[in-house]
Amino acid sequence: MCGDVMTGRGIDQILPYPSIPVIYEPFMKSALGYVHLAEELNGPIKRPVGFSYIWGDALNELKLASPDARIINLETAVTKSDDYWKGKEINYRMNPKNIPCITSAGIDCCSLANNHVLDWGYAGLTETLETLKSANVKCAGAGLNAKEAGTPVIIDLGRKGRVVFFSYGSETSGIALNWAALEKRSGVNLIEDFSDAAVSRIKKEVREVKKKGDAVIASLHWGGNWGYKVPKEQREFAHALVAEAGIDIIHGHSSHHAKGIEVHEGHLIIYGCGDFINDYEGIGGYEHYRGDLGLMYFAEVDPESGNLTGLRMTPTQMKNFRVNRASHEDAEWLTAVLNREGKQFGAKVEMDADNRLELRWD
Repeated sequence: MCGDVMTGRGIDQILPYPSIPVIYEPFMKSALGYVHLAEELNGPIKRPVGFSYIWGDALNELKLASPDARIINLETAVTKSDDYWKGKEINYRMNPKNIPCITSAGIDCCSLANNHVLDWGYAGLTETLETLKSANVKCAGAGLNAKEAGTPVIIDLGRKGRVVFFSYGSETSGIALNWAALEKRSGVNLIEDFSDAAVSRIKKEVREVKKKGDAVIASLHWGGNWGYKVPKEQREFAHALVAEAGIDIIHGHSSHHAKGIEVHEGHLIIYGCGDFINDYEGIGGYEHYRGDLGLMYFAEVDPESGNLTGLRMTPTQMKNFRVNRASHEDAEWLTAVLNREGKQFGAKVEMDADNRLELRWD
């Protein structure tokens, strides 16, 4: 698993089939401006790059780990639509012809319940869904109606069991309430709050599909972009999803940097994965959070109990619009952050000689 994968805007511009670069932001009118910012900081980026370029060193990590399922939060519309959402300051878009940049990493499943999937209107969402389906990339969290948006992805692993993947978006991440999918309106699978009623709803949905040997993931786009604090209501909600709703893994995202990790009653809770691929290189502000650093989360789960048996993480750095293995110093920095933030949860990480991390928990 990883956090936000944003292949629109500047990333889209270096791929073989860039969209029309016009964007409607207060401070930038061309997506090419983000390419220029990155090049000013770290040097020229050859254009066009191959579809697999953006994954960089992550491809070798995936080959070494050979995970049963590869899951991302796809935080961009995949569309040629020009119907940008009026009044929204940021609009991410990738040309559908660039979809091989997702399939080149063998991605099995995308979470779409986020605050950018409707950036280019309902037509943009429809084209996004059609493009992913044509590319045989499964998705959850958005759909042509509420039923479709709430339907989980099921990844059948044969004798190993199944991965059942639900995707939910929270208004706390910036998703507008009027983006919620309804009976006769497309949109995202939205939870309006972290109440007992929301837990009961998810519990009912899990019960309808969960079988013995299933690992059930709740992918949650929640909270703000910056800051390490995990609000009390988020932690209590995560605990309730584990203890009452039958969720085995919480895949949390929205924060632009990695947050603390918890193992509750044997089950993994990632409160914020951090960004993984984006075009923020060269954008000033919030540098002390090191948003250029990311993590690949390789979780191992006992299919009988759903309990976490191991979590290995590979530290990465986004540079030249490409995922690179993080340096020893940057991996040490991430280790210190995860240990500082994980202390309250009884979790810590240890770094090995190859700069990979492993979670330890009480």
